Amino acid sequence: MKVLITGATGLIGTQLTKECHNAGISVNYLTTSKKKIENKPNYKGFYWNPYKEEIDPDAFTDVTTIINLVGATISKRWTKSYKKTIIESRTQTANLIFKTLKNNKTSVRHFISASGVSIYPNSESRLYTEEDTAVDDTFLAEVVQKWEASADQFKKLDMRVAKVRTGVVLAEEEGAFPKLLKPIEKGFGAPLGSGKQWLSWIHIDDIACVYVHIIKNGLRGIYNATAPNPVTNEKMTRKIASYLNKDLWLPNVPGFVLRLILGEMAVLVLKGQLVSSKKLEESGFEFRYVNVAPAIKNLLK
Repeated sequence: MKVLITGATGLIGTQLTKECHNAGISVNYLTTSKKKIENKPNYKGFYWNPYKEEIDPDAFTDVTTIINLVGATISKRWTKSYKKTIIESRTQTANLIFKTLKNNKTSVRHFISASGVSIYPNSESRLYTEEDTAVDDTFLAEVVQKWEASADQFKKLDMRVAKVRTGVVLAEEEGAFPKLLKPIEKGFGAPLGSGKQWLSWIHIDDIACVYVHIIKNGLRGIYNATAPNPVTNEKMTRKIASYLNKDLWLPNVPGFVLRLILGEMAVLVLKGQLVSSKKLEESGFEFRYVNVAPAIKNLLK
């Protein structure tokens, strides 16, 4: 079996490549950097430039599944121009792949797209499942809607389409976890805002395995990729502090302060969703990290 991954050198893509190789799945990947192109028996890189609609058609040779992970980081100030970049980095890339597949005969039958739980409205009490149709009024929700729409077009090519609504990915060196960890290590840790906002998290090992699970089982539809036991921002902060033997003596960081510092981006830390992983579990997926304490211990070992 061979898959094609976009964003293969990113946080999730790197771990996913390892899990694919562990499962005996060969990986082709698309990169905008010719310096990152490698040519190994089970790991081959191909150049593309989505903004110029350039792509190497050889990337699709013998590929049965495409995993589209590419997208500009959302952890950079949301200027008007950068908002456009965030959206286009997710939609134009998918559009180019769609156009290429439409115009060429390939063996691709399965398209899997990253997505986000930020499509769900902020709530401290409602448990969201994949059946929920309510959409938040934030920029992040808009991004997810357009992201998923760009994935749905592949159904026109008679492909199975899966959309992986990912929660906050916890990884040792990149993403949200180091940002949560650093102030606590320095003795300045504190819950953000009310601290009651939900943080639907997932360990980096598990999110990579989710994709392999979807590949192997040919799944289609929406799947929430979050651990079975979400935690609040306050609980996450206290769990990390406890493991580090640090006291949280500071009061919660007020929401208005975070809005002054981060602007519209403050929704990243002040809003949250309580998300169910039941559908994924019912499909046969088994999480390695069900609770946050063992996940934190693993990342800090």
